[in-house]
Amino acid sequence: MDFVLVLHTHLPWVLGHGRWPHGSDWLMEATLDSYLPLLDTLVTLRDEQTSAAVTVSVTPVLAAQLAAPSFAAELRAFLAQRLAACDDAERELSAGREEGLIPVVRFWRDRYRHVAGVFEALDGDLIGALRMLERDERIELMSSAATHAFLPLLRRDESVRLQLLAGRAEHERLFGRASAGCWLPECAYRPAGPWAPWPHGPRAADRPGLERHLEDAGYRFVIVDSHLANAGRPLEAYRAGAGAAAGRGGAVRSPYREYAIGSGPNAVRALVRDPASTHRVWSRDEGYPGASAYLEFHKIRYPGGLRLWEVTGAGVPLGDKRQYDPGRARALAREHAGHFAALLDGVAHGRASRAERLIVAPFDAELFGHWWLEGPDFLADTFRALRRHPGVRPLTASAHVQASTLVAPLDLPSGSWGRDGDFSMWLNPRTAWTWTRLWEVEERFWRVAPAALALPPVRPVLAQAARELMLAQASDWQFIISTGEVTDYGERRFRLHVEATESLVTGLETGGDVAGAAREAEALWARDALFPDVLDAVARALMPAPATV
Repeated sequence: MDFVLVLHTHLPWVLGHGRWPHGSDWLMEATLDSYLPLLDTLVTLRDEQTSAAVTVSVTPVLAAQLAAPSFAAELRAFLAQRLAACDDAERELSAGREEGLIPVVRFWRDRYRHVAGVFEALDGDLIGALRMLERDERIELMSSAATHAFLPLLRRDESVRLQLLAGRAEHERLFGRASAGCWLPECAYRPAGPWAPWPHGPRAADRPGLERHLEDAGYRFVIVDSHLANAGRPLEAYRAGAGAAAGRGGAVRSPYREYAIGSGPNAVRALVRDPASTHRVWSRDEGYPGASAYLEFHKIRYPGGLRLWEVTGAGVPLGDKRQYDPGRARALAREHAGHFAALLDGVAHGRASRAERLIVAPFDAELFGHWWLEGPDFLADTFRALRRHPGVRPLTASAHVQASTLVAPLDLPSGSWGRDGDFSMWLNPRTAWTWTRLWEVEERFWRVAPAALALPPVRPVLAQAARELMLAQASDWQFIISTGEVTDYGERRFRLHVEATESLVTGLETGGDVAGAAREAEALWARDALFPDVLDAVARALMPAPATV
């Protein structure tokens, strides 16, 4: 049975928008905790010739940041801060009553020095490292919508196409080859038909389903959550309740086979998340990351930000957490990996149908290393353990799709992998105002775009307006607002980009201040310099929409 592990990497555009706590430090922390350890793991598995095909989804907006000229210097400065924090912590602990924590501080110093060595061995070029691993057929790289926009809620089909086309072009520019698969942001899908997302919002009598736009952009497959195929309950990231229960009404379809959304030779394939195996990793209460020996994420020593304690147990107050033991945690990760490999083998041997030959396990990559420190070791040990289970074959998504012949048609409903499996995490009374602003500026942008494209002097203004529009469309802002944790940041970043779009579009409208808009566009490019070929995508997005079938 084919095992397709998908690691989805995404962060919104933060370069040029401050450092701490939600500026570039956000990206640096994810790189230091997750991206570099995962790259190190993949290279180690390659060198020891362990079969470890992984499908890595890199959103174009994240890839653009990893390729930015300022990225390497920012990461080196961040690493220096972390190492200095280790030195300060050891000195302060030695002078106080917590000398017992000093070995954990030294563990962190060794870890940071190792990760710094990995970064320097790559010459600071994470994009090049990923490109090399794909060239060596160790991984497959997937693209996504340009800025991880919540596609089902965009008002204009041109906006959907722009997100897909700009994202695909940026992926090919940076990685040197086109992506066969597309990670649907938030695994969110909308079928063909009437569109009326909000009682007081805009409506459309008939719109094509997202699969038509995916087809038109050249994508071959997507990942969908199991409940959309009526194969399990909806998944909410980092929470329990994602078990393998049957779907709520309608036919129960197996998540262990491949489906086609739509019809025809270019129909997009849907690979369905396996609720049984992913539950053991995702679940906050029953998943591996909650085990007592693993590092506690939420207890942090200030100043310096070091995590020095273990989970200890479910519901244990932060003040009662025990000291972290890296050796004990490492041994537990190996044990859990063996259990997970056996679980996959059990799933494989439990299939009765010849068509059931696929296990898809998609995860946010930031879970491994950042939220769950021992996650990269767990993944490496899982692939090593699978050598004892020949019935489970690690394979990239494209390799499976190319070899698959037993494909069933599937009509997907609307949904996502968010809370409750619907769109409510992104569109609700707290966020409706953001969509009202977006829907309005979308209309204005696409009204001025055809004429602006034909006038070379104003094309830079249109280009930056397109960038700011896509940055405003990022699903991150509504998600942040809905969680209520850093609402002010989500609101501020959304307003920043939507107001920039509105201002630039005003300059392009009849009677607008084109000269002023050109100056503003130049200043915004210095801050938000991404997607250099965006006007090609705008031009393609303006072509007639694919027909609804």
